[in-house]
Amino acid sequence: MTTPAKAGPAPATPATTPATTPAPERLPLYREMRRVRTFEERVGELFVRGESAGSMLHLSIGEEGAAVGVGTTMRDGDTFTTHHRGHGIFLARGADPRRMMAEIGGKETGYCHGKGGSMHIADMSLGHLGANAIVGGGIPAVVGAGLVARRRRSGAVSLAFFGDGAMQQGILYESMNMAALWDLPVVFVCVNNQWGMGTRIDQATKATALHERAAAFGLRAETVDGVDVLAVRAAAERIVGAAREGRPGFLAIDCYRFFGHARKDKSPYRTEEEEAEGRRRDPVSRARDELLAEGVAEEELETLDREVATEMDAAIDYAIASAEPQLDSMFRDVFAPDQPEPEPVRTRIDRVLARD
Repeated sequence: MTTPAKAGPAPATPATTPATTPAPERLPLYREMRRVRTFEERVGELFVRGESAGSMLHLSIGEEGAAVGVGTTMRDGDTFTTHHRGHGIFLARGADPRRMMAEIGGKETGYCHGKGGSMHIADMSLGHLGANAIVGGGIPAVVGAGLVARRRRSGAVSLAFFGDGAMQQGILYESMNMAALWDLPVVFVCVNNQWGMGTRIDQATKATALHERAAAFGLRAETVDGVDVLAVRAAAERIVGAAREGRPGFLAIDCYRFFGHARKDKSPYRTEEEEAEGRRRDPVSRARDELLAEGVAEEELETLDREVATEMDAAIDYAIASAEPQLDSMFRDVFAPDQPEPEPVRTRIDRVLARD
């Protein structure tokens, strides 16, 4: 069932809404959302402590239902790309939080040996084809990956995660059209947090029912409320399942970005009332309240929360303690192994001066 997308925060769904999925099956979903939330909180701490690489960090707090709901439907062999707000998606897909935190800190022990930082993490072993700071920049890569999967008959699906800001990018429509024409095992996932930097979705487009655009290209398309991780997972299972059979799809997930566009952004373009309403749409709190309503002991959840906090504390400690990459490693993984590495400018200057 599809529902129209709305600009700004949608009405909060009661946390005690009855759920048909048993608590033992929902508890792992809550745990993963708690891990994403806590990891992002520690990323913010890393920035405040001056230990992050660069000055730009984009947190996904408030979008945990999207990351976990879709991430848990993916299989080994599936591939995906993310945008500049992709920490939670990668973590939900199975990333090691220590290596992620080290990469965000620009350390040698990170996924890309400190070269990627927050916005360019990648790991081919987990199917992560790369995050991209360019709005919509990672989308076309899944078309190529989907074509490879179809020709190999691997049964794999490739998913592109992006924000609502990318809905105004032409490359998205070219990619959707090609995926539909060729019946590729591809899914386009729009995490609609209502704001593209400082522009609200209804100020950027008149047509805010984003899934309708994809349907016009012949894609199977739905919109789902991101506050309900079970609803997200169910929609993702439908869309991803169809894509495995050669019917590409599009899933828009409505959620709310709790904080500003980047870590330094205090979001002066939003009213306090809007932010308060938006933060009531908390997928982590909702999942927790539902588990309590189903009879899960609060002590059990508190123990789980402490375990997650300990895990993420260890991740930030690992990142801070890790060594920075050596200067002579700057070209590693940049050029083909059989190509000679360029001489660093500093080395060349030192060589020239020494000759004099």
